[in-house]
Amino acid sequence: MATDGNLDGTLFGAMLREFEEAARILSLERGIWRILTSPKRQITVSCPVQMDNGEIIVFTGYRVQYNVTLGPAKGGIRYHPGVTLDEVTTLAAWMTWKCAVAHIPFGGGKGGVICDPSVMSRRELEALTRRYIAEIIDAIGPEKDVPAPDVNTNEQTMAWIMDTYSMHVGHTETAVVTGKPLELGGSLGRREATGRGVMIMARESARHVGFDIKGAKVGVQGFGNVGSVSADLLAKAGARIVAVSDWKGGVYNAKGLDVPALLDYAGRNRTVQGFAGGEPLTNDGLFKLELDVLIPAALENQITMANVADIRARVIVEGANGPTTPDANDQLYKRGIFVVPDILANSGGVTASYFEWVQDRHGYFWTEQEVNERLEAKIVQAFDAVRQTSIDFKVDMRTAAYIVAIKRVADVTRVRGMYA
Repeated sequence: MATDGNLDGTLFGAMLREFEEAARILSLERGIWRILTSPKRQITVSCPVQMDNGEIIVFTGYRVQYNVTLGPAKGGIRYHPGVTLDEVTTLAAWMTWKCAVAHIPFGGGKGGVICDPSVMSRRELEALTRRYIAEIIDAIGPEKDVPAPDVNTNEQTMAWIMDTYSMHVGHTETAVVTGKPLELGGSLGRREATGRGVMIMARESARHVGFDIKGAKVGVQGFGNVGSVSADLLAKAGARIVAVSDWKGGVYNAKGLDVPALLDYAGRNRTVQGFAGGEPLTNDGLFKLELDVLIPAALENQITMANVADIRARVIVEGANGPTTPDANDQLYKRGIFVVPDILANSGGVTASYFEWVQDRHGYFWTEQEVNERLEAKIVQAFDAVRQTSIDFKVDMRTAAYIVAIKRVADVTRVRGMYA
């Protein structure tokens, strides 16, 4: 993992560096500073599961509630062999700032289980999920902590979580998780919400920088849910998607890729590599292209000091979490490249999750058009607030996003006072 510029070489150290620059600009008092850089609760649990072969394996799970000043903790649950407490804590912190910058009444949380779901059966995954939730059952709930899907978890995982929680409390409680199947209280439009938010951010950024998104040259790194939806919606908005890459390879066409055909190809082959509608392209090659908009929607630490000089995009919209290291971000700002940071750029997903939670709690569901209209209003509002803050304080958009988020959490912390 690239760590250039991190305070201590950890992912949490990178988050702290982003936090501290904004906190200094706000002249944040030391006591509030300490509160906002300390996770409220870190839970570690052991989850024994009897596997299909009869063997009992004990999996380690985490749930971190970083800050709940604004409301219930909100954040996904990931299943991955590389899950660590540092990673989960950092992601929970980022969720705190993401919810605050999106101006929704949630705090930040995150969960994870150390496992390899690719070698587990459906029954084993269900057993693990139910045991993990049983172990953290006292810490979650519609007014405490509301999980959601993340890496290697999905709608089915959320259904198991909802059912397990409901069995424990003695009644059906749909609002305990978001990202559920529609039949169980899921929201229309949620699956596309993160990508839709990225599209809106790209459109608003283009307007701010001074070009039209129609005809703009766009490159997308990562063609999972966020990358593919972003590409599809930007193409429908008139942008020219000239390059796409994923875990296996990429494709480039200066005249613009046929996105519907590419979506169909990727759906059948699980990669864009080999798509006949363009030339082969590497991830490194994508970053070197002259683009109007670059969307890194893959993994963290993709734009580093090792390759930042290659970037020739006018606008970068971070669909992934943490794709740019702090030092690389500084270099992009010095070069005049407009970067929409992750906590703002990909906040469409948590905003739609908030909508799902509201609908579940009210027992009244909106049409997809209503969801998309409300999402657009919230996304544009958030973008405008951060853009204006960047102008007022003469700082880059990442620092501005943290200023907006930290100020909102700090203000509420002061008003609520100190419980002792």
